Amino acid sequence: MKRRVKAESKQQQAFINQVINELKSNPAKLDIIRENLSYYREQQFLKRGFLLAIERFDWVFEASNDVEQICAQILADDYIGKRLRRYPLLYKGILERTY
Repeated sequence: MKRRVKAESKQQQAFINQVINELKSNPAKLDIIRENLSYYREQQFLKRGFLLAIERFDWVFEASNDVEQICAQILADDYIGKRLRRYPLLYKGILERTY
């Protein structure tokens, strides 16, 4: 039995592209993702998929601290890239404006 792969919506793609642009223009915001990972890692009840996404992001950060490589991995059309894009809460705070 084959699993049906859910295509990413245009809204989801637009959000991820905005996040990528923001990270490239302000690499210090990678720390926001690290803080989000720490926060969600402490939560008692998370879906297995979300926990896998956190683990995959840990792998990405272990492999590189270069914002270009991290952004390339987020956008990659492979298992890890799709997993990282599936959970927008990981990017909470990246696009928030400070006035």
